[in-house]
Amino acid sequence: MTDTTAIRARGLSRRFGSLLAVDRVDLEVPARRVHGFLGPNGSGKSTTIRMLCGLLTPSEGEIEVLGLRIPEQTEALRRRIGYMTQKFSLFEDLTVRENLEFIAAIQGVPKHLTRQRIDALVERYHFTDRQKQLAGTLSGGQKQRLALACAVIHEPELLFLDEPTSAVDPESRRDFWEKLFELADIGTTILVSTHLMDEAERCHRLAVIDRGRLVADGTPAALTGELEGRTLLVHADDPRRVQRLLVEVSGVLGVAQVGTALRVLLAAGVQEATRQRIGAALANAGLVAQVADAAPNLEDVFVAVTRSDRRDGEGERAA
Repeated sequence: MTDTTAIRARGLSRRFGSLLAVDRVDLEVPARRVHGFLGPNGSGKSTTIRMLCGLLTPSEGEIEVLGLRIPEQTEALRRRIGYMTQKFSLFEDLTVRENLEFIAAIQGVPKHLTRQRIDALVERYHFTDRQKQLAGTLSGGQKQRLALACAVIHEPELLFLDEPTSAVDPESRRDFWEKLFELADIGTTILVSTHLMDEAERCHRLAVIDRGRLVADGTPAALTGELEGRTLLVHADDPRRVQRLLVEVSGVLGVAQVGTALRVLLAAGVQEATRQRIGAALANAGLVAQVADAAPNLEDVFVAVTRSDRRDGEGERAA
């Protein structure tokens, strides 16, 4: 592992009895970047993250995090990482500052640095006028900011975030992500799992997991670029009827209504033939529609790689 790579996993698998939750995942996370981990609920994201930070022993595979072998050197890793989930537990009967003081003590922050570090976090995360407010009375977005402040109070080199913003409003999510990029700017590596496409688009790099398998990995621009020529936008007076027709056309991977238009994803290698079949199907049904090329987005990427993965017909998986 080099100083440009924070996490490397090879052949990572985890079984729970007969259930294969994570299936031979190879993952490499660059240092000092925000690396997204995109997948639906139950795809294996949380299980993978727990293995990477040493909370869960893999059934198979090798893990190296910050130059340490995991799980063998988990104890040495703990002081170098932060970990936060959607359900990060704050002490609701303690104030904002008391929460930070308690976590600082738990994380072993030297006493002579604690006050200065908490003062800096209070200012950075906008709690200057709320230091004495009980954590239990904060809004959802404020609780998430406090949870993030607690997760980084010991200045970890690597931060694991497992679905951290699912329960907060869009404005709070935008503010939260600004804080993540500020952390990356000062050298923190961040691995953040999400099932939200707008969050995935923000990441420097993205890994897509489905039913325990890594099905795509790259920058958002590279992943969408691979779908060039495979996405269409269809406008019709009766979009619901057109949608029912198009989902039956061979070579169509997915049809989703967006407002009054339909977004159509085509299978790889048969785009031209599929376009002709779409035109014939519309004509035969007596339906009038305007069909145009559309720029691919991450939702198209997700549909393309997960539909392809599911056609493999492999066994049941869950997180």
